[in-house]
Amino acid sequence: MEKEIKKTEKPLPVLGNGAALIDTHCHLDMSAYGADYEAVLTRALAAGVTRVISVGIDLETSRRAIGLAEQRRGIYATVGVHPHNVAELSEADYAELQVLCRHPKVVAYGEIGLDYVKNYAPVALQKEHFARQVALAKDLQLPLVIHDREAHDDIMEILEAAGPFPVGGVMHCFSGDAVFARRVLDLGFHISIPGVVTFTKAEMLQDVVREIPLGSLVLETDGPFLSPVPRRGKRNEPQLMLYTAQKVAELKGLPLDEVARQTTVNALRLFSLEGQ
Repeated sequence: MEKEIKKTEKPLPVLGNGAALIDTHCHLDMSAYGADYEAVLTRALAAGVTRVISVGIDLETSRRAIGLAEQRRGIYATVGVHPHNVAELSEADYAELQVLCRHPKVVAYGEIGLDYVKNYAPVALQKEHFARQVALAKDLQLPLVIHDREAHDDIMEILEAAGPFPVGGVMHCFSGDAVFARRVLDLGFHISIPGVVTFTKAEMLQDVVREIPLGSLVLETDGPFLSPVPRRGKRNEPQLMLYTAQKVAELKGLPLDEVARQTTVNALRLFSLEGQ
């Protein structure tokens, strides 16, 4: 029988000096975590990921995110309707979104935006509901969580028309270049770095990390998607954000603990998590 040879996996980086991380974007309610949800959170905490924001993409997932946040300290929720899911939005749905946003553990509005890759909803409808949800988030004084896939110009046109944004926001799973990143920063937004930054061919994102100040960056998994190297292709989970943080540290020539400290401070301020 042919002997199976396993590659040695790069060990998970270790935080020191009391450093911690915040996973600012994870879909904890998804079925991918159903079998071992508690173990996922236990592993995250053991690795130093002390807080996780579970992100809604429609009414049902927003409700579920709030339910998870109610059950455990260190878990928070966002509320919003993803561009894939806007086609059926009704006035009653908008009324419920406003109610859900008043929950004390809701820390942001989103994930909302435009997606010109899959186009599950017509572009005109995506733009209409994106603009409407941006206005609602402003009224509710919640930071925005923006989904942008190959829609940079239209995203910025809507955001720039709706600004300013006193409580800010974040460009989730950033996919633009450094020029676009500066436009995002000019809005007062943060840029969120996913595990994609560890991919060999992610040169543009790596350049963004090098050029953008650490004070404007937060980190995310987008779990269960986009696992970093060396777990690429497998289910992502919050503890694996250590690989992302280590890559950011390498690109910036900084210690891992410094990246953890500053990105945590950034997330605490953006999502008003101090004392929670």
